[in-house]
Amino acid sequence: FPPGLHGIYGECRRLYPDQPNPLQVTAILKYWLGGPDPLDYVSMYRNLGNPALNVPEHWHYVSFGLSDLYGDNRVHEFTGTDGPSGFGFELTFRLKRETGESAPPTWPAELMQGLARYVFQSENTFCSGDHVSWHNPLDNSESRIQHMLLTEDPQMQPVQTPFGVVTFLQIVGVCTEELHAAQQWNGQGILELLRTVPVAGGPWLITDMRRGETIFEIDPHLQERVDKGIETDGSNLSGVSAKCAWDDLSRPPEDDEDSRSICIGTQPRRLSGKDTEQIRETLRRGLEINSKPVLPPINAQRQNGLNHDRAPSRKDSLESESSAAIIPHELIRTRQLESVHLKFNQESGALIPLCLRGRLLHGRHFTYKSITGDTAITFVSTGVEGAFATEEHPYAAHGPWLQILLTEEFVERMLEDLEDLNSPEEFKLPKEYSWPEKKLKVSILPDAVFDNPLH
Repeated sequence: FPPGLHGIYGECRRLYPDQPNPLQVTAILKYWLGGPDPLDYVSMYRNLGNPALNVPEHWHYVSFGLSDLYGDNRVHEFTGTDGPSGFGFELTFRLKRETGESAPPTWPAELMQGLARYVFQSENTFCSGDHVSWHNPLDNSESRIQHMLLTEDPQMQPVQTPFGVVTFLQIVGVCTEELHAAQQWNGQGILELLRTVPVAGGPWLITDMRRGETIFEIDPHLQERVDKGIETDGSNLSGVSAKCAWDDLSRPPEDDEDSRSICIGTQPRRLSGKDTEQIRETLRRGLEINSKPVLPPINAQRQNGLNHDRAPSRKDSLESESSAAIIPHELIRTRQLESVHLKFNQESGALIPLCLRGRLLHGRHFTYKSITGDTAITFVSTGVEGAFATEEHPYAAHGPWLQILLTEEFVERMLEDLEDLNSPEEFKLPKEYSWPEKKLKVSILPDAVFDNPLH
């Protein structure tokens, strides 16, 4: 019996001593044998809730496979007993039991497999407070619950296995308005609000797919708490994967050795390893922007279990917010640009005010990483350390990674000029904004432009 599996079963038996053989969804062909599903099993338990705490009866799902179950390198590299086991966590999900429901629905198991596929393919992990932009009802119904937040499971304790430590991250279904609030403020803050509203989750954050109202419709005072939090704390969203591109307008058009692509001359055609890792770190609480269910690039594996939102710092850094600092780029030539043109699709562009108001005005940075190529655009404020863009040269690039330094005065002006981005449904594409004296242009373009590799 695999020791890693045995360790997680032990924690499940502690919670459910009367359910030694729960219903289980099993991968027919295991991932390590070439199958499509990374999770070997998803167990489904009947939880009676806690009437004293106003916690309703629900189904409790637990995954097996993101952690190292076997210890023989067939799936995860065995790295010892002191650190995380595999990716260091398993997923859980609590779904409200419908009246008369005698068996748990199985769709949450496929949802968990989808999240696990993302983790295995990207080697990025989740942590408490992260959000997942899914753009689709979680159960493929007409439900308003179309996105997810992640938090610690309220009942399951971390497990020490022979292959390392396993923690348990619970998926919490949320509405679009709640996802946007988490982006503009932070995931932990929205989770705390959800805990105060019984029908929206309550203390154990149980997902009710029949919930038809957001927490802001249920209790309008909660919007005031979010607005105050945004004003005080700014946003903890440090970047997004997006449909975006940029052009160096300071280059003469006739210099089209490579069709005016942003990787020119002696510059590397792909992001360096250090650049890629640093961008990944800035996307610790990101989300994918696409028309289909997609997932956030979170952080590479954490060494000490779950990281909580840290206290906001006026002096933010482009280096990792959650692990050791990254070595500076001494060996990569920085290219200063005189004039740049930024291009975003509509959904990415709608986040520019959040980037400016929630991040730069709080002394932080914000990164857009292209989902269609190696392009990256990082906005930095004058309070950010480690940036290669400076007040003297506000536009600078390492190959396809562009940094733009914006002063507080210019950010305030941009927010005024970009006000209509707060209501993107009211304007037609393409839309262009220009600040000639700053030699900066921003275009909001249709998705099709970015789907064409020759854009």
